[in-house]
Amino acid sequence: MGRRQELEKRQSLLARFGRMVAAETHFDGLLVIIADEVRNILSADRCSVFLVDAYKGELWTRIALGMEEKILRIPLGQGIAGFVAKTGSAVNIRDAYKDTRFAQDLDRITGYQTRSVLAVPLRGRDGKSLGVFEVLNKVKGSFTEEDEGLLRILATMAATFIENATLYEELRRSHLETIYRMALVAEYRDQEDTGRHLRRMSRFSGILAQGMGLPFAEAEDIRYAAPLHDIGKVAIPDSILRKPDKLTPEEFDEMKKHTVFGSRMLANAESRLLRLAAKIAVGHHEWWDGAGYPYGLKGEAISLEARIVTVADVFDALSSKRAYKGEWTVEDALHYIEERAGKQFDPRVVAALHDKFADILQARDEENRRMIEDEVAILRHLLPADSQRAV
Repeated sequence: MGRRQELEKRQSLLARFGRMVAAETHFDGLLVIIADEVRNILSADRCSVFLVDAYKGELWTRIALGMEEKILRIPLGQGIAGFVAKTGSAVNIRDAYKDTRFAQDLDRITGYQTRSVLAVPLRGRDGKSLGVFEVLNKVKGSFTEEDEGLLRILATMAATFIENATLYEELRRSHLETIYRMALVAEYRDQEDTGRHLRRMSRFSGILAQGMGLPFAEAEDIRYAAPLHDIGKVAIPDSILRKPDKLTPEEFDEMKKHTVFGSRMLANAESRLLRLAAKIAVGHHEWWDGAGYPYGLKGEAISLEARIVTVADVFDALSSKRAYKGEWTVEDALHYIEERAGKQFDPRVVAALHDKFADILQARDEENRRMIEDEVAILRHLLPADSQRAV
């Protein structure tokens, strides 16, 4: 290929890169597109996008380990990416193993053999470091000065979109954190295992939604709206909500109103997630055969989102220990729900539970482990230094 053709090809790839990153609003999807496109444009074997976590003083990136994707974190200043992020200087190395800045640990873990490395800094509008573009192993030969210049152009183009996506992600996480803590208000009055239950049933809801073929974005919305399903319980008197004995018919009628209360609290909100949560709140005790409450809706008259959350909520409630019941095995909980398909539960949601059962159990284990780790971290923060070794 002649010089002119090579330049025209690169200009075309740059234009394609700009269109693709501009069209992607999801943060994780943006990082994947950037890494794939940069690798292709520079004819490299791999590309990593390292981002700065200023709070922790680290760089992080996603890496593939076997069949799983993990987050790799390295201190600022460590390794080639850390050096570039800290100094703001580009690095172009022909033989990585001869450079003292190169950390060989990752190659040992993954079995990858790094040869050549080209890395340039990512800078935000204010000039502060956002992260690092790092490409590995030029397919033919080593990275050139022209490659370095091209990577700097790509870094400049990508930085704006990464910065915008980061701000959007932070806003989204703040919004979701608010929703989750709103849900905790209602759950804390009703039961002890609040945080774990909300996180588990939330994860289950998202998995079931995807198992039913819903797009990722819709499944994520259901996942994050699900914890507010019982928010209406804040309007139920403690004498009923926390009564240790069986409720009288009159008390049970009052308890049923939490579905309507929750819907009214959330309805007509500007937030799409809160409007979705209102549909879930009012419908998560309706039954497929029409025997549920508050309105006795039947079949597809019940919103799909509520039908999904109902199965997720009941499965976690059955397979968890509560003050009024023991912990069922996950197999018994699954069997119970399958037996009531077509009566209490939407058969298609039950089928998704069966098909995604392994994913549900994995999410259950992850959330239980996460909560334990969080509790240990809190204890370590609160206890005196000489007592932390025992935690």
